[in-house]
Amino acid sequence: MVAVLAEPVDTAAAVASPDPSPPSPPAPDAKMPAQIPFIIANEGCERFSFYGMKNILTEFLKISLLLHLPAAARGEAATEVLHTFVIGVYFFPLLGGFLSDRFFGKYNTILGFSLIYSIGQGCLGLFVDSETGFYLGLTLIALGSGGIKPLISSFVGDQFDHRNKHLAKVVFDAFYWIINFGSFFASLLMPVLLHDAGPRVAFGVPGVLMLTATLVLWIGRRRYVMVPPAPSSPDSFLRVVASALGYRQPGDRSTGTVLAIAGAVVAIGVVFTWPWLHLVPAICVALMVLLGAGGAGTWLQLDRARRRHSAEAIEGVRAVLRILVVFALTTPFFSLFDQKASTWVLQAEEMAKPSWFWPSTMLALNPALVLLLIPFNNLVLYPWLRRRGVVVTALRKMTIGIALAGIAFLIVGAMQLVMDGGAELSVFWQVLPYVFLTMGEVLVSATGLEFAYSQAPLPMKGVIMSFWLLTTTMGNVWVLLAQTTVQNEAVLGQIARTGLSPRAFLMFFFAVFALVTAAVFRLYARRYREVEHYRAA
Repeated sequence: MVAVLAEPVDTAAAVASPDPSPPSPPAPDAKMPAQIPFIIANEGCERFSFYGMKNILTEFLKISLLLHLPAAARGEAATEVLHTFVIGVYFFPLLGGFLSDRFFGKYNTILGFSLIYSIGQGCLGLFVDSETGFYLGLTLIALGSGGIKPLISSFVGDQFDHRNKHLAKVVFDAFYWIINFGSFFASLLMPVLLHDAGPRVAFGVPGVLMLTATLVLWIGRRRYVMVPPAPSSPDSFLRVVASALGYRQPGDRSTGTVLAIAGAVVAIGVVFTWPWLHLVPAICVALMVLLGAGGAGTWLQLDRARRRHSAEAIEGVRAVLRILVVFALTTPFFSLFDQKASTWVLQAEEMAKPSWFWPSTMLALNPALVLLLIPFNNLVLYPWLRRRGVVVTALRKMTIGIALAGIAFLIVGAMQLVMDGGAELSVFWQVLPYVFLTMGEVLVSATGLEFAYSQAPLPMKGVIMSFWLLTTTMGNVWVLLAQTTVQNEAVLGQIARTGLSPRAFLMFFFAVFALVTAAVFRLYARRYREVEHYRAA
């Protein structure tokens, strides 16, 4: 770990990224903005609401809403519902980021989506016996939660400027700490409420917390720094991309344009040939194809846009494209991380446990470890490394985090092999992979929040944060694609010949997926020069 963190950055090979104003030293007497507690309290209540609902979803679906299915099919169906829901939650940030950056600003957009979110939580409590009503509630929560996701963290960043930007790094970690504070108590209390008080109460409590979160945000409205939506610009990201792909003079080669058009054709084909029962992941895959092909095509022809746009605009687009590569390489991490609420819960159901211990109770371990690891890293580990001359950069942290997630899945895969062999394991064996997965989460997710904000050019904060959150959507798409592939009879036959169960095979597959990605991420990180885009004082 220290060796990777200490590796020097290849600045000679780095591609320059623009910084709209040179970094200025922080003011020695800079204070924490007084409005930050309102945003942190809002986030704590909202996260309790979200995780309180999400962490009992798989279990509730199996024991209640999916009883019409054969018993053997309920676990797989519950896993599909959960990951489809998470895909929606992390897809709608694109909408929230766009509306904020172009029309309403962050605060108004957050408030509006929070109201939709609260209605969705209310639907869950009201319609625990109705699939239609319950799934409507999940849809509204995905829309509301997704809509505010890219904005809350960037709204936090807006409260800082060059004088106190060094405090922003502390607040982003505190921000992630409060997320897990809410998640920890939700994970402990919600399974108990589900089994002792019933699903109506268990889903009603998160609804009350979401209303509280909205109220707290509204109370602090006169204290916030409100950064207005960016005005329409002739040098906007999309206009520069359009010029790069569409503006052509005699003698110009159009390799990038052809690549982008081919990507669009493939994306349309994906949507119309994918089974309609899986339309949500189909749209997400199509979007990834479109972004990948369009981004690569733009990169190949970006200099062509210099005929119509400023050098600063061109380099801004180049910086965004480089950021999106980083984001794409984190998607395998999220395909592993979100399985703690699905495949790990299903594994816990088959393990020996005390009578008072519910399968989803183990989920409380993840936020509990985060509450310990973030202070440990910031107060002990990182200062210790800095004293020894080790530069702890965001990309180095994220490289290690992806690898740690892969190690966690090697461990749960080994545990599944033991269980498939007929031996009984205690559920507390899952503590070990949880430690590795959570350390990976702290190094990827918490670090990624501040990285995404700091690297984004000023006019694109909301959209870039949306793309960061879209990495979770794609991570969950990987899970659904793998689950769907394994259901094929020919694939099941191939897996059977390896001597592995389908669940064990998938665990080892995702472990290798993460470890290979970590190696690629490390190679790319060596050529990436980190910059800072904070507003001027």
